[in-house]
Amino acid sequence: MARGTMQTTLLSLLCFAALFYVLPLPLAEALWMTIPTSGTKCVSEVIQSNVVVLADYYVTGHDPQHHTVLVKVTSPYGNSLHHNENATQGQFAFTTAESGNYFACFSMDNNSQGEAVVSLEWKTGISAKDWESVARKEKIEGVELELRKLEGAVGAIHGYLIYLKDKEAQMREVSERTNGRVAWFSIMSLSICILVSILQVWYLKRYFQKKKLI
Repeated sequence: MARGTMQTTLLSLLCFAALFYVLPLPLAEALWMTIPTSGTKCVSEVIQSNVVVLADYYVTGHDPQHHTVLVKVTSPYGNSLHHNENATQGQFAFTTAESGNYFACFSMDNNSQGEAVVSLEWKTGISAKDWESVARKEKIEGVELELRKLEGAVGAIHGYLIYLKDKEAQMREVSERTNGRVAWFSIMSLSICILVSILQVWYLKRYFQKKKLI
């Protein structure tokens, strides 16, 4: 009996681990970027709609006070979500309004000399949620808090699967529409070729008849 229970528990853990391996959750990691003296360096992420995004950034190095950067964050449609000039540190937060590729671009200000190193911590979805505030507000801790985090992770995975399903449906619709247009274009091209061939034969026949060659 105990052996069967242990095998069931082990199988459940393996399935849970496989789920996280196939569909990894977004983790908050600090990115370190070297900003060149000229040009712009950007980071991007494909995010679905109605997702919370939090980010902190700061200039690091030997003398960060003399290295300031220009920060621009834009949506997939080019809308400005964050703009900061002469910055040595800052943060931004927003909720995505549409699905697509979101960009955070960094470039050196005109008054800065040399390169700068920027640290960016980008959090999305479940990683951006303030679990300490949730625990204090709902008075939960320990296992219950971890279960609440897992519940949020499952919700995030479910939302991501729905997003992938919608994207697949859109791609299938575009593919079917394209195939239909290609088929009509092929039929029209073949019809035009046949018509031109008939006209050429008719013209040549009349030409030879006028020249009394046939």
